[in-house]
Amino acid sequence: MNLDTLIVGPRERVVAIAELDDTAAAELGPLLRDTARVVETLCQPEQTYVCMWSHGRDARKHLHIAVQPVTAEVRARHGGLRSEQLQARVLADGDEPDITEVEQFCERARELFRAITDNSAEDRS
Repeated sequence: MNLDTLIVGPRERVVAIAELDDTAAAELGPLLRDTARVVETLCQPEQTYVCMWSHGRDARKHLHIAVQPVTAEVRARHGGLRSEQLQARVLADGDEPDITEVEQFCERARELFRAITDNSAEDRS
């Protein structure tokens, strides 16, 4: 996955969105929206992909939802591919980002999530 992809997953072990309880399902929409806002703010992508994975080797595993920014640079680096073809190529390349860059991105993402959470709390009061 490229450096700026964030993964959303439920706290409880489930393998499909259909298994989410009412509380988790109600939390998922706003969480995905906020995660996409963080990715879009930090990366300014052409598009942000949101897709669900839970494949294991022989059966479903734990539910993961990838929120992946797609920039012109990422597409150019992978031959102009889009959609699932781009995601497959990015995964197949197996490029591992520099750990310092990952840590810096994560800290910026945490700050934005905090700001979003604080703003949401203010809006509710």
